[in-house]
Amino acid sequence: MESAVLGVMLDSSVLIAAERQKLTTPPALRKVRETAGDVIIVICPLTVAELAHGIYRAHTPERSRMRRQFLDELKAHVPVHPITEGTGEIIARIGSEQASRGIVLPLADLIIGACALDSAMPWVP
Repeated sequence: MESAVLGVMLDSSVLIAAERQKLTTPPALRKVRETAGDVIIVICPLTVAELAHGIYRAHTPERSRMRRQFLDELKAHVPVHPITEGTGEIIARIGSEQASRGIVLPLADLIIGACALDSAMPWVP
């Protein structure tokens, strides 16, 4: 039976954890594939922003350089799915539905999740 998983939109936290373990992009992506299988992996532009934020907050030039290398390798290996008009509609719908239930979703997580839903593919790089 084929997997129902079409692809994986990586959350920033997964990539930040890999970077903190000093993994380069290929081993980090191998770890994801060990869990998710041989599926297409994409990221959201907000994930790029969150990782780039870490470059500018690094305490040493060496750490900044390592983070820049990680992000540049990631962008070379993983497509960045755009945030579209449809993504904005999904953000508004899910955010308001959850807020009406008293659930406040962090905006960054809501954007990344909505981007994944908007790209409900098929995911083609």
